[in-house]
Amino acid sequence: MQLRLLDKYVLKELLYPFIFGVASFSTIFIASSMLFKIVQYITTYGAPISTVSRLFMYSLPEIVNYTFPMSVLLATLMAFGKMSSNSEIVAMKSGGVSYYRIVAPVVIVGFIISMFSVIWAEKVVPPSKHEAKRILEVEIRGNVKPRTQDHVVIKMLSGTVQRIAYAHSFDESTGTMNNITIEEFQKQKLSRIQTADKAIWENDSWVLQNGTVFTLDEKEGVTSKAAFKKQVIPLNTTPKEIGWEQKSIHEMTLGELRGYVKVLERQKLPSDDLWTEIYMRFAIPLASFVFALLGAPLGTQRQRSGSSIGMGISVIVIFMYYGIMAFATGLGKGGVIPPLLAAMLPNIICFIAGVFMLKKADY
Repeated sequence: MQLRLLDKYVLKELLYPFIFGVASFSTIFIASSMLFKIVQYITTYGAPISTVSRLFMYSLPEIVNYTFPMSVLLATLMAFGKMSSNSEIVAMKSGGVSYYRIVAPVVIVGFIISMFSVIWAEKVVPPSKHEAKRILEVEIRGNVKPRTQDHVVIKMLSGTVQRIAYAHSFDESTGTMNNITIEEFQKQKLSRIQTADKAIWENDSWVLQNGTVFTLDEKEGVTSKAAFKKQVIPLNTTPKEIGWEQKSIHEMTLGELRGYVKVLERQKLPSDDLWTEIYMRFAIPLASFVFALLGAPLGTQRQRSGSSIGMGISVIVIFMYYGIMAFATGLGKGGVIPPLLAAMLPNIICFIAGVFMLKKADY
């Protein structure tokens, strides 16, 4: 019963700083990156307030996702800083409660927030980001779009047959897609693969050039292979429509990213940038867990310095974390180090530092 009261007390001390952290860090992100753009959209493009408000709302989920780890760190620092300055941690340990037991509820909450962040980043962030891009390009900028795009994905459904086309690059102005792979599924099983050097929009149809068709069987693998010079594919989507429907890798779900990675790997094309993005979808949410592990010993002050120092320490730790992350992911996307290591390196460093400081704090 006493331990349950202890858990409730620690979590209560954590709750309000966490909410404050989400609000304050979100405000910082908005003020530093969005306010100027919003004013520009209103003054330059004459965007109505209602449209800009919707753009703002659809942009929030991504910002909030980044603030979860920061808020966990700030909340842990402030909570343990306050308890330490009031000698509450000393009193708890004098009552026979180990330091690890005091920290346990915070670490568990950090892990729960990490799992929630993974779901948030998969289910909420990609569609909201895609809709924010659509509002910006269609409703505010008035169809001002880049003419070329990379990593194009097109889905086609005809009865029970589903086709997914992947293009390494797409030029809307010339109506051309390069390095095409079309996967055909029947009853959710891959039955045929077509590859082609390019596809050209001619006479309201997409024509594949210099390609190969592979017929597949679930048990036997490739059962037949045939080359072709030209072939029309059942896709009525115009180049302009394809351009609007496309998602950047940051707007794709994990399933879409994995599907595209498989296509690139079959074509023996580089996929390090996509693998790094996939692992980052787990690495950033996991930061909430490692920040909880790191924040507890950092916030435990031997001197009665008060909890206000928590904000300063959290800013320093966050700056170092995202600095290492930017450096490591750059190396990962460039193929210098494995993508998994690139994504997880900041978490590994923080985890090791957190475990070391926990042992040191358990004096």
